[in-house]
Amino acid sequence: MNSSIFQLEMKVRDYECDAQGIVNNANYQHYYEVARHEFLEKEGLNFYELHTQGTDLVLISIFVKYIASLQGGNQFICTIESLEKQGIRYFFNQKIIRKSDLKLCSEARAEVVSVVKGRVSIPKILDDSFSKYLQ
Repeated sequence: MNSSIFQLEMKVRDYECDAQGIVNNANYQHYYEVARHEFLEKEGLNFYELHTQGTDLVLISIFVKYIASLQGGNQFICTIESLEKQGIRYFFNQKIIRKSDLKLCSEARAEVVSVVKGRVSIPKILDDSFSKYLQ
């Protein structure tokens, strides 16, 4: 976990749980998205400001592996382990780790492209911001 490029501590809210008392699977995608947006902020990029300037970051695919369940009230860390670039695509490799026992609960690989003024593109601002992390 110490090798991750970004970490965000979060807490499960009761309404995110299903009838079994565990976090509903769709909420993991929300957690991952929040971490990506906070990572952008840390790098001086605001998702909504980028949009108003004509640049949109679009999630085109995500693979999520569920390993152990989170439950209501659990505190956890959502990480970005690494960031890769292949052509016009960025890949965010992420994890969710329960704080109480450091149990790996989920892993994800999110594929993102940027659309500049309606066209798929690679804006220089992202390459400049992400260059220190790219593998």
